[in-house]
This record gives sequence, C-alpha cells and structure tokens, in this order.
Amino acid sequence: ALLVANHVSHVDGFLIGACVQRFIRFMVYRPYYEIKALNWFFRLTKAIPVGTGSRRDIVQSLLTARRELEAGHVVCIFAEGAISRTGNLLPFKRGLERIVDGLDIPVIPVHLDRLWGSIFSFERGRFFWKWPKRVPYPVTVSFGRPLTTQATAQDVRLAIMELGSEAVDHRRTRRDLLHLRFIRSTKRHWFSFAMADSSGKELTYGRALVASLLLAKWIRRNCAPAQNIGLLLPNSVGGALANIATLMAGKIPVNLNYTAGREAMASAIEQCGIRKILTSKLFLAKAKVEPVEEMIYVEEVLRQFSSMQKILVAAATFLLPTRLIESYANREQLGTDSLATVIFSSGSTGTPKGVMLSHHNRISNIEAVAQVFWIKRTDRIVGHTLWFPLVTGAGAVYHPNPMDAKSIGELVRKYRGTLLLTTPTFCAGYTRKCSAEDFTSLRYVLVGAEKLREPVGAAFREKFGLSPLEGYGATEMSPVIAVNVPDHEEPANRQTGGKPGTVGHPLPGVTVEVVDLDTGERVPAGKEGLLLIKGPNRMLGYLGQPEKTAEVMKNGWYVTGDIGCLDDDGFIRITDRVSRFSKIAGEMVPHVRIEEAIQEILGDFPCAVTAVPDDRKGERLVVLYTRPDLAPMELDRKLSETELPKLWIPKREDLHFVESLPMLGTGKIDLRQIRIMAMQMAEAQPGRRSSTDD
Repeated sequence: ALLVANHVSHVDGFLIGACVQRFIRFMVYRPYYEIKALNWFFRLTKAIPVGTGSRRDIVQSLLTARRELEAGHVVCIFAEGAISRTGNLLPFKRGLERIVDGLDIPVIPVHLDRLWGSIFSFERGRFFWKWPKRVPYPVTVSFGRPLTTQATAQDVRLAIMELGSEAVDHRRTRRDLLHLRFIRSTKRHWFSFAMADSSGKELTYGRALVASLLLAKWIRRNCAPAQNIGLLLPNSVGGALANIATLMAGKIPVNLNYTAGREAMASAIEQCGIRKILTSKLFLAKAKVEPVEEMIYVEEVLRQFSSMQKILVAAATFLLPTRLIESYANREQLGTDSLATVIFSSGSTGTPKGVMLSHHNRISNIEAVAQVFWIKRTDRIVGHTLWFPLVTGAGAVYHPNPMDAKSIGELVRKYRGTLLLTTPTFCAGYTRKCSAEDFTSLRYVLVGAEKLREPVGAAFREKFGLSPLEGYGATEMSPVIAVNVPDHEEPANRQTGGKPGTVGHPLPGVTVEVVDLDTGERVPAGKEGLLLIKGPNRMLGYLGQPEKTAEVMKNGWYVTGDIGCLDDDGFIRITDRVSRFSKIAGEMVPHVRIEEAIQEILGDFPCAVTAVPDDRKGERLVVLYTRPDLAPMELDRKLSETELPKLWIPKREDLHFVESLPMLGTGKIDLRQIRIMAMQMAEAQPGRRSSTDD
C-alpha cells in the first residue's frame, strides 16, 4: 500500500509509524537522509532518499518506491514535498501518480492534525527553539478510505482535506466555549491591552473581564425569561462587552444590523423572538433609530455598578482559579455545539436569513485563521471583528464606520495595528485619504466581501508597500473559507501562499469541492463548477427555516451558490454566482464577467450589472456605473471593442451613470437595491423597445 500524508513537522514519520503495525518505508528528503548522525537510522529503516538535483535522481527515487510496492511493502510519501512553512496544506507533487501507475495496490490518505504549534513544526517561524505549548501534547492521526491507483494527486489531496475537516472534531473539549476562551486569555494576559475604540475607551483584559461579569450578572437578573438578546450597538468596546456578557449570562447574542434597513431589522427581531435589546442612547441618536420599549441602555446599566463592586470582582477574578471562574460563567453547562449567536445574512440578493452558529463553528474558524497568520499576543487587529482577537489573546481596535478612512488611519497609527480587516472598496478609500505613515505598523491587510480588482490592489501596494490579501467567506461558514497568505521564501525552499486573481487556499480543516452544475459530479482541476464547502465551521442551519437549510446543506456540504474552480495548486478562483446569471435568448450570461470587462474601462470607479425582464428575450442587462467623465455612448463604443460576445454587451440605453452605488454595512454592493434602481430606470423609458436590437 502507498500511504500519502500531509507534512507538518519533523516527527510526522514517527507518528504514522506508531499507528501502523506493518513496517513502513518512508520517502525522505535526501539532504536529511545524508546527515551523518541520522544516516544509519534511515538505512536501518530502509528509507528511500528523494533526490533534489537532476530529474534523473528524482525519477530514480520514484522507481525505487515503486519496486518496494511491487515487492509487497508499505511505502509512505509526503506529497507536498516539504514541511509546510505556511501552516496550511501545500500543493501536491504528481510523483505519487507515477509511483502507482498500473499497480494494483490501495492508496491510503493520511492526515496529521494539531502538530502545527508543536516545537517540531515551523510555527512562529522556527523549528525546535521554542517552549512547548502544553505537555503532553495531543495529536490526531487519521487514515482515510483506500483510493485506487487511478486517483490523481488532486483526488488524494481532497481526501486528505476531508480527513482534516473531520479531525477538528477531535480537538473539542467541554471548555471550548467562546466566553470561556476569553476568560482563559484574560488569566494569561490580565494586564495586557484587550480593546479600544475611536471614542477613546481603552481596556486591558482584566478590566474587560470585570465589566463583562458585572454586566452578565445584571442581564441574568433582569432578562430572565428571554433567551435571545438583541444587541443594537456599533463596532465598539461597548458592543464587544455586551456580546461577552450576554454569553456569560447564558443567553444568545443577536447583533442587529441597522444598516440593513428598518424592515430587515424588524424581521430579525421577529424571527428570534427578541424581547430585550441592549443599545445606547448616543448610538440611537447618531444612527437615527427610534427607541422602542424593549430597549435597555448599556450606559445606564454600567453606571449602576459601584467602585467597590468593581474592586471586589477584580480581586476575585484575579485571585481565583480559572476553572472556578469558568464554572460561574457557564452555569448552564453548555456544550460546544450550543448556539453561540444568530447572524443575519447581508441580504444583498434577498431577504436576510438567520444563520445559527455554534461555539465550535466560531472557535474552529478562529483557530484556522490564527494558524495561517501566526497571530501573537502583541498583534492589534483593526476592523469589524469580535471573538478573533479575544480568543487568541491579541488586541482589538474598533471603529463603527469603516468608510471613515481618516479615522481608520489614525487608529492604526495610534494603536500600532498589525492586521487590518476590510473590503477592496474601503481599501480604495484608504489609499486616497490615509498617509503612508498611518499603515507602517501593519503586517497584513485582509480583504473580502467583493472581488479585489488589480488597480485597487496595485494602488494600495504602491502607497503602503503592502499587498492586500484577498480572502473568501460566507456567513454560513463562520465566516472565513479561504485566504491568500504571504509566500515563504528560503534559498532552497519557496512555498507559495498566495496567487493574484484567486481567493487563496482553503483554511486548515476546510474542504472545497467543485462539481458540475447539472450532474453534481466532481470536475477536474481548472474546470469551472459549483463550489461546495465542508468543515467544522459550517453553520447549524437557518433559524426556523428547515426548508432553506436543506436547500444549501447537501450530504454534509454547504452549497455556496458560487461558480469557481480549483487550480492545479489548490487555489480557489471565484468567477461568478449562480444567482448572478441572466438567461438571454436561451443562453446563460454571467454578470461578473461583464462587470470585469467594464471595470477595465472605468479604472477605479465601481460599477454593477443587473437585469430586468424583457418580453422578447427573457431578460436584458442593465449597467450602473460611477465614472462621471464617461458618457454612455463612449462606454458603449469601448465595450464593443472588447472580446465580450455580442449577446453579453448591454445596449447603449441600458448604460446609466449614477453618483454612487448603494452599499450594505458590510461593504458589499447592495444588489437588491441595484435591481430596484434598474427597474425604475426601465419604467422611466416608456417608449423603449422591450428587447435588444434584432
């Protein structure tokens, strides 16, 4: 049999060998094989040295492995070709295909989990020279179902990714709850910076825990009948404390998005049965939201706590054992699959749905992101995030309005932000309005929610000397699915972490499959299809909507509705959405492809493509664009010069200049409002023929 494993540490071979009763011949990197102190051991164990020089040496290594298999022995190959320096699964070499070609043997996928972070891994940028995080150190080794020798390297890689998704479940403990993780972070970093916001509020971990416990006690006493608590607060220190306290009180926090509109917010309140809403008078005034009877004002509650109460709680939490504080904050004995929050989807293409996420969903996603970005205690994370910094022990910096570029720049500079979470649209604003000195402390800039256009990325890189790293996510996946990371460069070992035009590799523990839209069969690398996602971060379901849940969860996979492909190196490329196609004269026309062509003409000015009904051809395309110096006639001429098929090119009268495009609070273009605007424009043209020219 041929065992094919991921490669995370220097002890991977020992761990696999300890799990298998048969003797295994490992394929070993030749420079290691030839180390004098180890060579005797490798020869004794009949290891197969893998050449690093000429093609002839490499072929000879593969033939040696093949002969061992023909002789009935077990061989193990680490198909990535090197120990991962990025913390993620690397592309697979295709040598394994040559080894087994024509043989009648099983190919067995093997996955090693939790080794990243051990002293034998490259975590923190070095091997060995670091303190172990825990002793004894837990490890999971998983063996998958045998594959045939017809399996490609990509097939084996996918099988190992699926094992990785399942292995994350073995990490669970009863104490793996978000608020309990926060307590453990606090006990380790009591006096360290925890959070700050643009109002000037700044808290250490110790002060944040004290405030959360006091607020939790008040919620427990005054909101007893309610299970779901609405939170109508900005991205701020107060908002973070309210979320922590609500979980500590045994309730479910439901953050209400006021930018989604009054109807969407009312729908969320009704769906969750919310009877109590924590908010702030100052915020309501700024957001121009009318107060209602169910609202409780956080600033009034916090004023009820005396200095003596704060001192007593601070002394108790500082001195008492962590387990005792955790027991107090988890009286309900919640499990890792317990509901942690309900997040309502942005509603860019329809009515918002309540996405139910468990503690395990959120924690597994946080751990995966922290793994590929090497998050440290000294990191300062700027953007719309709550549990990510608090679980990892980093600091959080909040600002309610990500479009306020000047304030974002000032916050990054003031708090020495190292990680900025934003969108490409907001990035373009930062490039125009922030100084280069504002962002000198940043290590990474992560962008998502929309496609990162090359002009935006290039302008940001030129000004700040840092490339935005594009990622991909969905609320239903807690939310990160994939992300580009920086490449790892060594003289003899370069590992690619990012690729322009893609949204990166799937996170550790996340599996991505691409299937044919019609047949549902898996498609080969490089071919477009429907993206399916599997992982421990997949939601529990939609609140009160089992039919909607069944539509998007098939056999353990989340059906994204996105069209894309996996390339030979395992990077994901998103090309469109199923819902963003128009059927015109019997042909499916992709909106995103047309937007990309128009964007090449417009430069840094955003645009959107939608469709309206057409009596003769089913639908017709409508374009809204924001470049003021470009007339529709000129845009029409430039579009006709592109390589777009004639059917894909909107008519001149359907090209509309607008001052700005409607946006959601998440930074995404509001596609539902775009369609409404297009319908209104179409109705304002009563003399217009209802179809494209013959």
